[in-house]
Amino acid sequence: MGLFAYLKDKFRKKDNSSDKETKLYDDGLKKQRNELSSKMNDLAKKAKKVNSSYFEQLEEILIEADVGVNLTLSLIEETIECAKKKKIDEPKLINELLIDALLKRYYDDSFDNHDITFRDDRCTVVLICGVNGVGKTTSIAKLGYRYQKQGKKVCFIAADTFRAAAVEQLEEFANRLNVPIVKGDNEEDPSSVIYRGLDYAISHGIDLALIDTSGRLHNKDYLMRELGKINRVIQKRIGTSADESFLVLDASTGQNGLEQAKSFLNTLPLTGLIVTKMDGTSKGGIILAINQEFHLPVRFIGLGEKMEDLTIFNLDKFLYSLLKEVE
Repeated sequence: MGLFAYLKDKFRKKDNSSDKETKLYDDGLKKQRNELSSKMNDLAKKAKKVNSSYFEQLEEILIEADVGVNLTLSLIEETIECAKKKKIDEPKLINELLIDALLKRYYDDSFDNHDITFRDDRCTVVLICGVNGVGKTTSIAKLGYRYQKQGKKVCFIAADTFRAAAVEQLEEFANRLNVPIVKGDNEEDPSSVIYRGLDYAISHGIDLALIDTSGRLHNKDYLMRELGKINRVIQKRIGTSADESFLVLDASTGQNGLEQAKSFLNTLPLTGLIVTKMDGTSKGGIILAINQEFHLPVRFIGLGEKMEDLTIFNLDKFLYSLLKEVE
């Protein structure tokens, strides 16, 4: 049994009727699944035989799904070699070989899927960064909601002092969740706000301090240097970098997310990604492309607009929901 058949069998045997998270993945990835599955199924049905043209069209389908050129070429090459070795030329079986190659890539890789680990000696500090418009502030609110529901004491630190609207938005979420927020004046040095915020969190027995940073263009050096300064201030106050540094990426930005990740990785010791707005795009391959390029795990995924729709990334559920309708 191939990996694809195993994954399908695993989820079909399991009773998922009461599994809210599995349903969340199914609903959130509907656009991507329909797009990818329909194209692969249509290609297999129309093809009279598997030849170079067939593989070129498969390649095009994957690239259009934002899987990325490098990963796509590698997968196609591996599929061709496996098909020759096993003497397979049936289109549907070729599709299975391709998906097996994709699954093997991620099961062999250390694609860590885990929750935030909380410290016992002090508050756990999580730094959130990303360009404007990707959903940083909303992700912070959803993370706060998630851990507040688990009984954790949460606080927000509003260090996006360049945009009054960002502070106001986070303050609105804080009021709604009844979470304390530390903020500064407009254009106050973000580092000073963070230092005061960490003082507050430590002195008030906070379990989780979530830091919002100003949205910065990944290609603006001076803004990225400021992010490095923020990290040094955190090190000064707690003796180490933030316990978690998450980069927020909007799934709909596609391959531009690769450039964003590269720039932020050069500035911060990132521990993972939060990928937002997956439900709003038909291209779901960016998660696969980024992990292949940087070996940076997706820690949380946004599959809807509700507070509970930001969930821990689960590789099995993601891949199954994305690919299950490929025949």
